[in-house]
Amino acid sequence: MSRRGVLDAVVVGGGVVGTACALALAREGLQVALVEGREASPWSAQRPDLRVFAFAHDNAALLETLGVWPQVTQARAHPYLRMRVWDAAGGGELAFDAYALGRRELGWIVENGLLVDRLWSALPAAGVHLHCPARVESMEQDERGVRLRLDDGRRIDAAVAIAADGGESTLRTLAGLDVSRHDYGQRGVVGYVDSERPNEATAWQRFLDTGPLAVLPVDKYRSSIVWTLPDAEAERVLALDDEAFSRELTNAFAGRLGAMRPASPRAAFPLRRQLASDYVAGRVLVLGDAAHVVHPLAGQGVNLGLRDVAGLRDLVRDARQRRADWTAPHRLRRWARVRRSDNTVAAYGFDAINKVFSNDEMHLTLARGALLGLAGRMPPLLSLFWKRASGL
Repeated sequence: MSRRGVLDAVVVGGGVVGTACALALAREGLQVALVEGREASPWSAQRPDLRVFAFAHDNAALLETLGVWPQVTQARAHPYLRMRVWDAAGGGELAFDAYALGRRELGWIVENGLLVDRLWSALPAAGVHLHCPARVESMEQDERGVRLRLDDGRRIDAAVAIAADGGESTLRTLAGLDVSRHDYGQRGVVGYVDSERPNEATAWQRFLDTGPLAVLPVDKYRSSIVWTLPDAEAERVLALDDEAFSRELTNAFAGRLGAMRPASPRAAFPLRRQLASDYVAGRVLVLGDAAHVVHPLAGQGVNLGLRDVAGLRDLVRDARQRRADWTAPHRLRRWARVRRSDNTVAAYGFDAINKVFSNDEMHLTLARGALLGLAGRMPPLLSLFWKRASGL
């Protein structure tokens, strides 16, 4: 129970991870505030968000407990049944199939804007105190709690403050937590495309010397792409007219789905690895992109962030069942240690895959296709890979 006039938690950042965190804590009976600098744009079925996620089963279950997942699936969530990964240099193919793994689907392709919209819609009923538009200007903390001053003059006192305000997190900086950064010198070109042949409800990924090309199904003939390219190449590809872009994309995908034509504007975002030095500083916690930014080749960024939330929710639930203080330093430290370990392993794992497959060095080129083929012929290894990605 919080002290009079003091919230249990204040979450800074109203994206998918931050809003899910505020809802999850509120559902556990805590008094929670959410601070966000700008209102979420209403989602429109007629204007699909270019940013999509390959959403995993464990995180769908988390949103189910928050009462949000049914509203997402009723609007637009595209299940994918298979995954195919292969290398332009030749060799075997890595293939995952939902039915072979005992599932109806491997996951869902979901738009960022839709998730944010539905999560925000759930805030009033959960009793979350929303401060928007508002930004954190200063922070003080002691052994009893955290005090935030917002740019609208308001002050918020809470037992714990949670930074979920993205890779350039203000709250993380105010808490004195450093980050290590590595710029990949790559950008992810995103957009929607229509293909000549159906995409077979399959998430495709082809490794090229310049970086991976992911093609994610959002309808029978329509897919979302994430095409990783060196910075200069990404600029060149963005500047192509639709005909030239269609030719280059179709060729990059080896014509697997026939001719591919753009069905939306295109955009690009810079790629980097960024890891916070710690996930806790006194009574300030960091999670999601404020704690870890990873390469998008495995589509795990938002999934990792929501696993941070699930871990924190479980910490609160366990402590309250024991009638213990969930904000006790040893409990916060345990959560931070587990989540930092898991996310660091994932980040460097994606980093290694990107290094091996996104280059034209002869010895790596000869080996990587064979490695995919070997993994594809080992069902227990396939099952292990998939369970890791899906959080099961």
